[in-house]
Amino acid sequence: MKKLDWYILKKILITFVFVVGMFEVIICVLDYADKNDDFIKNEVSLNQIYNYYITFIPFIAGLLTPITVFIATVFVTAQLAAKTEIIAILASGVSFRRMLFPYLIAALMIGTASFYLNSYVIPEANKFRIDFEYEYLKDPFYNTDKHIHLKIAERDSLEDYIYMYRYDVRRDVGSSVTLETVSGTQLVEKVTARQIEWNDETGKWKLKRWQNREIKDREEIITEGDELDTLLNMSPEDFGNKERIWETMTMTELNHYIARQKSRGADDVHIFQVEEYIRYMSPFTVLILMAIGVIVAARKSRQGTGFQIALGFVIAFAFIIAFVLARAIAEAQSMNTVLAIWMPNIIFATVAVFLYKTVPR
Repeated sequence: MKKLDWYILKKILITFVFVVGMFEVIICVLDYADKNDDFIKNEVSLNQIYNYYITFIPFIAGLLTPITVFIATVFVTAQLAAKTEIIAILASGVSFRRMLFPYLIAALMIGTASFYLNSYVIPEANKFRIDFEYEYLKDPFYNTDKHIHLKIAERDSLEDYIYMYRYDVRRDVGSSVTLETVSGTQLVEKVTARQIEWNDETGKWKLKRWQNREIKDREEIITEGDELDTLLNMSPEDFGNKERIWETMTMTELNHYIARQKSRGADDVHIFQVEEYIRYMSPFTVLILMAIGVIVAARKSRQGTGFQIALGFVIAFAFIIAFVLARAIAEAQSMNTVLAIWMPNIIFATVAVFLYKTVPR
């Protein structure tokens, strides 16, 4: 890298850190003002509040990274254009494509760091943040799901399924329970029970007022009883609050969870796949938005840098709208999940190519 590359790279990284810090301060102040009444009402200690914002800050930074990169790029490039530094660079024989090199390096550095943080560091911090919010800032969670079906095991040619009418997360008790073991399309064994209850001490489930029907050689063997302890491939966490749980999962945990839910035939797998695809998409978003930022701000404008920065905010706002719509479409399964998540990148990459062709060389 040449001295010019280091000069531009340093300005981008410093400005990026400054923009992130500025947004963090503003958002944290507004967030504290909004939640202060809840902190007081629930008698939250200063140490707990401090720990909450220590985990809240990286979450916001990861969320805003693509937009803050874009704003920092527009600001730095607009300043270079206003001081005629870009004209001097191009006049010295450096092509516009070559001038983009330090921007590319900055995008790769920020995108890689962002992917690692969003995939492994921030999810660990989110475990505390989300628990804190549900303990002090939100209403208690109650499972309102009915007619719960789960595939809980698969062995050789047999598959185990469980059905519950409802599950009470406060008491860890399910009602109107049916356990079925099937081989292909043939029912092998069926257990029905009035209730199923989790026992913390034994780590087992207890069936109450149960009846077991076992089919062997066209004969049916029926047994029944009041209580029966059994090991099942499920836990009370499977019925707990899943709202934003994907935010607390590292990439490894997320992949394992998706594989597990697929094997169970769960209907919420696509929500977690959306989160996975977004994490892979974000580094490319950084690269695309940085390219657009350079192209938009590279011209020396008569309206000054303020106009270019304002234009940058407009484009950033347009991207946010496109991203929110794409996520909503993906979660609603209105179109292919991968295509829906990547649609903003595809659209803005096309815009970047078009704008690049209009830049004076």
